[in-house]
Amino acid sequence: MFSRGTSTVTTPPPPQGQAPYPPQAQAPYPPQGQPPYSPQPGFPQQGGPYAPMPPQPQRKLKPKTIKNIVIVAVALVAAVGGYLASRNDADTAKVGDCMHRGSTNDSNPDLEVVDCGSSKAQYVVLAKIDGTFTSASAQISCETKAKDFQYAYMETKSSDDFLLCLKDYSK
Repeated sequence: MFSRGTSTVTTPPPPQGQAPYPPQAQAPYPPQGQPPYSPQPGFPQQGGPYAPMPPQPQRKLKPKTIKNIVIVAVALVAAVGGYLASRNDADTAKVGDCMHRGSTNDSNPDLEVVDCGSSKAQYVVLAKIDGTFTSASAQISCETKAKDFQYAYMETKSSDDFLLCLKDYSK
């Protein structure tokens, strides 16, 4: 039935023997302790703290990747070896340190710091002077700083130039 100005919709009463309202849907959430859905066949159940993980595919290293890893490893070993070898170089010497000559070449004697109790100890450092020197100025500088010096060793490495004034070490 319709009338002008207002509209009214009426619902007929339910037939006898039926509930006055339609049945309600199930609760939107399952009871606690049960999964929210049933797992599909072939897939592990997820969500539990001990749920099994699907197997990961094996990744094989390519020859190029192996080559790069080897190059990096060799470079790292060379760098560490160079660092360890240079720890006892002449540039680390201090006054009172003992030195060993590793080469008979006068232009590159390969001096290294050694323990004074060692049988390798050949020289003792009397003075270490920073700066760049000529043979004549090294001689004069060592005479000024260490009166009884016997040898002057100059090293020039960019900005780390220095002079060592040495004498024979006697045990």
